[in-house]
Amino acid sequence: MSWVYEITLQGPSGAGASLSDWFARGPRGALAKLPGLVSLDTYVGSGGTAADPYNNDGHGPSMIIVAEFGSRAALAAAIDDMAGAIGTLPAGVSATGAAMERLYYPIAGGTEPAPLAAPLSYVVRYRRPAEDEEAFRANYIATHPVTQGELPNIRAIMCYLPLDDLRHPSVTDADYLIGNEVVFDSIEHLNTSMQSPVREELRRHYREFPAFSGAVTHFAMQRTRHAG
Repeated sequence: MSWVYEITLQGPSGAGASLSDWFARGPRGALAKLPGLVSLDTYVGSGGTAADPYNNDGHGPSMIIVAEFGSRAALAAAIDDMAGAIGTLPAGVSATGAAMERLYYPIAGGTEPAPLAAPLSYVVRYRRPAEDEEAFRANYIATHPVTQGELPNIRAIMCYLPLDDLRHPSVTDADYLIGNEVVFDSIEHLNTSMQSPVREELRRHYREFPAFSGAVTHFAMQRTRHAG
């Protein structure tokens, strides 16, 4: 496991390029020097279309910034700096933040968690409310990652659990119930997996989740590593 702070940026269509420039000019250097940092990644739109038979969520975030730390204490100490990065955003861009525990899982029958190395991520976020949050998360973790490990071409699987006590008062919280990320080498490999029998099994799990009524989003995004 590791500990992450996620900043999700939303601007007008096409804002990704200007945000990449903004990130390179300022926040990247400062965030890369945070004590205890393990990795620093940005995610932008993949430029392709995810052929998911059950989800088409349209225009995704302009950018997601994820800073990963080796301990909960290091994450907690970095929250103010992460919030400070949001304070320098270009006009017209909104932001949410979320402190989360990140769990890694094995793939294709392996016994060790697979690292986050491949560049194409299918970023999934469930938002509150749920009738019983703990029951929902327990069900999700028990069923989804082990099945996702059988997806064709899968390279990595992560789940994200919110850390509500590490919310920053100046940052709008994303109010996640749980997050998930499945990782591939390319959009073509993602789309092959979306047409597989394993995808149908995952949909069956979805229908059996404990009751929830929050929004769910699925976005294909290209990841770039800047530190770590």
